[in-house]
Amino acid sequence: CKCLCVTKSPQHVNVVEVFADQCRRDLERSPRREIFSTCRTAVHEYLRGAPFADYQNSMFFDRFLQWKMLERQPVTKDTFRQYRVLGKGGFGEVCACQVRATGKMYACKKLEKKRIKKRKGESMALNEKVILENVNSRFVVSLAYTYETKDALCLVLTIMNGGDLKFHIYNMGTPGFDRERVQFYAAQICCGLEHLHRESIVYRDLKPENILLDDNGNIRISDLGLAIKVPAGELIRGRVGTVGYMAPEVICNERYSMSPDWWGLGCLIYEMTAGRSPFRARKERVKREEVERRVHEEEEDYDDKFTEDTKAICRLLLNKDPKRRLGCLLDGASGVVAQSFFRNINFKRLEAGIVEPPFVPDPRAVYCKDVLDIEQFSTVKGVNLDQTDTDFYAKFATGSVSIPWQNEMIETECFRDLNLFGPQGSRPPDLDWDHPPELPRRSLLDRIFRRHVSPHTHAHTHT
Repeated sequence: CKCLCVTKSPQHVNVVEVFADQCRRDLERSPRREIFSTCRTAVHEYLRGAPFADYQNSMFFDRFLQWKMLERQPVTKDTFRQYRVLGKGGFGEVCACQVRATGKMYACKKLEKKRIKKRKGESMALNEKVILENVNSRFVVSLAYTYETKDALCLVLTIMNGGDLKFHIYNMGTPGFDRERVQFYAAQICCGLEHLHRESIVYRDLKPENILLDDNGNIRISDLGLAIKVPAGELIRGRVGTVGYMAPEVICNERYSMSPDWWGLGCLIYEMTAGRSPFRARKERVKREEVERRVHEEEEDYDDKFTEDTKAICRLLLNKDPKRRLGCLLDGASGVVAQSFFRNINFKRLEAGIVEPPFVPDPRAVYCKDVLDIEQFSTVKGVNLDQTDTDFYAKFATGSVSIPWQNEMIETECFRDLNLFGPQGSRPPDLDWDHPPELPRRSLLDRIFRRHVSPHTHAHTHT
């Protein structure tokens, strides 16, 4: 409704007035986002002319450039304080860290350089980095910074202190969750998948270990190492994923687009409800080939933990034919959210982050195995790093990621504290180009040090 309200504002843009009546009529007839598209285009055309030129000549543009310079400052290990180990990833450990300048906490995922090279994981690491920096969703972990140290490449990600779904399903009493909790997590995962699919990204590794809880009890999809962008109008092929969660078309190495993710959602809803995965019992010792045979040939069974609508959505998502699977039809994700299983979920409020989670982690608890139980990585021997590796590291370690960095500045109130102007909104001294800034005072350490420098040495250093 912004386009309608703007015509009543004292700062309204005349160009949109001609669209107001049409927008009102369209809104009454069919309320949807597209009714403002013509109006939005006209506003953009207007703003890119004289208003943008005025903005470029203003102190506000100068202040914008100041913030962009700050955003693009080099990022190193000294940007952060390092804290306790949280867990283990494929190429190294994950630890808690804090940005020194703002106090914001993150998780730092370390990828050991020699381990990456030994396992030929360069493309996987770079792929995860590129995908993460292009996804902005409250249901997928955010990438805030990338940097390198002498021994590792580092991804600085949203910190998720509440543990993963696997821990909660199997280590918090009777295996599985109640219906309300299954609905809530499934709805948030569905939103995360929809965001990824909107960017043409198929995730391909949906399983309880990769779904993490934050301090408030909301979940995010993590570990996008196997995710891949699907070219427009094409199908891809790749036999990747985790045994027991891979869709039939993946196991058979057939071509697919987003279908494996909806199969994965079916597996997750089943496991959260039953307390075991659909094609393998908990801790059952069974060969990979047998699990894959079951996926192809057997129907999953449902006990009395499943309500009728839970059974219905699982059967539709676990359809072995991707062309008939829920989520893969013409209505896509909207067909999934329309299921009676989700009738108690308000997806608009969920997307806005204003639905209260059914479970809130205890801030004093540690929702993972004891850190002492996490096996240490052995030293990688016989791997030498060369110029090709250095070129790869330069592509990876690119510093801060714009949107998460800007959110950090806002959340930690740095933007409010630093974005000050002069009296009555006038140009402040730091943006007044006619007056050079004062030289910063020398530190006490610097003054003390210089006091002890002999005149001879002092003269020599300035020759």
